[in-house]
Amino acid sequence: MAQAHEMAKAFNPALEHFSPAEAMKGFEALWPTMPKEAMELMFGKTVNKDGLDAKTRLLLTLAGLTMQGAQADTALRQTVRHAIEAGAKKQEIVETIGQMSVFAGIPAMTRALELAQEVMDDKRDDET
Repeated sequence: MAQAHEMAKAFNPALEHFSPAEAMKGFEALWPTMPKEAMELMFGKTVNKDGLDAKTRLLLTLAGLTMQGAQADTALRQTVRHAIEAGAKKQEIVETIGQMSVFAGIPAMTRALELAQEVMDDKRDDET
């Protein structure tokens, strides 16, 4: 990544202060959160009436992303956004990630909590 950054600066000095992480967050903002009804239709009980609801599926996805070391920042943040939209409470999100510390380790749990907190802080700002 550093080598690519140096090469980009050589082509365009204005890119010296370019932050790939910030750019990814900008791209991430272009992807809207699906409405709860759309998630329920695609991932919830619409097709499988006795199956898991969208909120539970998203909490399981969050657990899986944490288990992978919370390396997929965008996917993890999007999953938290979708889980909130599907009705998950902050406590449920935190517990889901915390439970994974036993299996994925403290560093993965800490990283996932940091990413989730970014989303929850953004949601709190939207509400004010």
